[in-house]
Amino acid sequence: MPRYFLAILLILSPLAGVAQLSVATNSPNGLPLSQRVVAYSIDARLDTNKKALDATESLTYRNLTGQPLTTFPFHLYLNAFRPESTFTAETRFAGSIRDNLRDSDYPKEKTGGITISHIEADGYGDLTSSLRFTAPDDGNMQDHTVAEITLPRPLAPNESVTFHFAFHDKFPLSVARNGYKRDFIMGGQWFPKVGVFWHGAWNCHQYHATTEFFSDFGTYNVRLTVPRNYVIGASGVPTGQQANSDGTRSYSFIGEDIHDFAFAASPNFKVTDAIYLSSLGPVQIHVLALAAHPHIAQRYLDITRNSLAEFERRYGPYPYKIITVVDPEPSSEMEGMEYPTLVTGDGSWSGIFRLTELTTNHEFGHQYWYGMVATNEFEEAWLDEGINSYTEVTTLASIYGAKTSVVGQPYANLGDRALQRITYLLAPDYDPVTRPAWKFRNSTSYGAVTYGKTATFLETLEGIIGRDTMDEAMRTYFQRFKFTHPTAEDFLRTIEEVAVARGKAVANSTNVSLTTPETSTLPAVNSTLRPFLNQAVYGTQMLDYAVDRISSDEIPASKGKNGKPQYQSTVILRRKGDFILPVTAEIAFADGTKLREHWDGVDRWTQFTYMREAKIISAEIDPDHVIPLDRNAFNNSFTMQSNGIPARKLATLWLELHQLAQQLLAWIV
Repeated sequence: MPRYFLAILLILSPLAGVAQLSVATNSPNGLPLSQRVVAYSIDARLDTNKKALDATESLTYRNLTGQPLTTFPFHLYLNAFRPESTFTAETRFAGSIRDNLRDSDYPKEKTGGITISHIEADGYGDLTSSLRFTAPDDGNMQDHTVAEITLPRPLAPNESVTFHFAFHDKFPLSVARNGYKRDFIMGGQWFPKVGVFWHGAWNCHQYHATTEFFSDFGTYNVRLTVPRNYVIGASGVPTGQQANSDGTRSYSFIGEDIHDFAFAASPNFKVTDAIYLSSLGPVQIHVLALAAHPHIAQRYLDITRNSLAEFERRYGPYPYKIITVVDPEPSSEMEGMEYPTLVTGDGSWSGIFRLTELTTNHEFGHQYWYGMVATNEFEEAWLDEGINSYTEVTTLASIYGAKTSVVGQPYANLGDRALQRITYLLAPDYDPVTRPAWKFRNSTSYGAVTYGKTATFLETLEGIIGRDTMDEAMRTYFQRFKFTHPTAEDFLRTIEEVAVARGKAVANSTNVSLTTPETSTLPAVNSTLRPFLNQAVYGTQMLDYAVDRISSDEIPASKGKNGKPQYQSTVILRRKGDFILPVTAEIAFADGTKLREHWDGVDRWTQFTYMREAKIISAEIDPDHVIPLDRNAFNNSFTMQSNGIPARKLATLWLELHQLAQQLLAWIV
């Protein structure tokens, strides 16, 4: 890329980004895209031998809360990687998707931490002595991932305060997408970060084993000094670099309208750049691939370019001037993580699975669902991970095909929709998707519900209201709430509003809303979506419908109008789960006739009876397969006719496997 913007080194005061034209975004009018509540200026020096960092930070906070503020909470995330922390306790005793700290003795190399040596604020003086650790979630005063500073007098509404910190980081051996692996270092959640004043109070949760992050939008002006042989990638746009006399090099970055800042450093990065032309302007795709993966850069470029195009077409253009893709060190815990304008991929697999593409697409999706629509990941993780898993399914299907987006080989195929459904099937009925992330019964429930169940119920919602309506609802949600902090109800009301506007639902009814026949085979009823959404989002009900029984009995001495024997046929459908949803069943008869019946599902079972000159040969619930939320697809159909093809296929497969096993045994012996 012609790095015309990289040659400009801007030295910003903490709030300069508010007044100046955009440097890091393709803002249509050059003005800020967010309120920019915070402005960070950080100067950090990385010691790659000691895996440590020393830095100074200036943070300007604008009080837009409408009330005076005296106490300010700060996240100190690196302190989670200590034996006394809540993160460690939850990992050890409850299980975690984040790491593997289950030893009785905490591994020394996994120890990390952040130490603040000095704090002061302009106009308030030295505040170091006012710093105290808090534990708002569990009372563990040894946790140390949240600290508070008390001002000697309140900060008035609409005024600003600038804090100055001096701090030291000790990075752990890779834990939870942070730390080091060999000579690779990932700086995620590495600096003191102020909480969010939200809904009338400070929101600043501890770092839990199953939580991610939540913070305000603002600007970042960051200078990182590393050994000269290191290449570094970071959030925001690079604005310059300087070689120093001590064998180091300093890199400068500016980020605007983002709510976090991360970096990755390695001496083994190979840089590959490309350009994507969005409707707002050029976007640099900046790939940092490890030398150990010489062919991975092009794959990262291709999937990132395709993802940019798909998300722009569906939801709106990516507004930043750069997206950096980092290829993390193999066998680390750095794979698959999102930060504003920077993601880590996964180049460790090069087999039949499109794992590199899936991971990159998923993490890029977080630029929308977390990056711009900045929901509270501590309290409502499904709005981030779940919605992103759904859009991952839809965008990958457009890029690679619905049934081949994960594996697309002549001899094997797998779509991401099926993969999300498999994840959903692991979900127990312990927790609703709205459960705060750290309060799930265990990490299995958290992962299966937050990712798989959310993606699957949104796929079902798409089947209910139609793909076009769902696409419009998702785009409306993004455009309405980008650069804000929406809630579950903001999302649900947007879905309902768009569905009603498109004539798919009528307010003030009590049943589940389904699409009209011309856009779906599901029954059309005048109702709202709320009963479905309440069960799927706020409840733990499981959805399982079954064809319980079919029968056809000849009626003695009875002939039809064509002179053929008549049969009394019966189909019994059963709702085995406690999730109520109207369903469609297709009944097939021996004369080729097919009928579709609609059942509201309110009762536990229903029966359909027919007097016809042909027997029933099969019955199937959800014949168009638009309700993936149904947990057991095997009991959705029943047939009276045997089919020998599956049996012959299984027998052939068994024979081939048996012969292969014999050949292997003969070779070993």
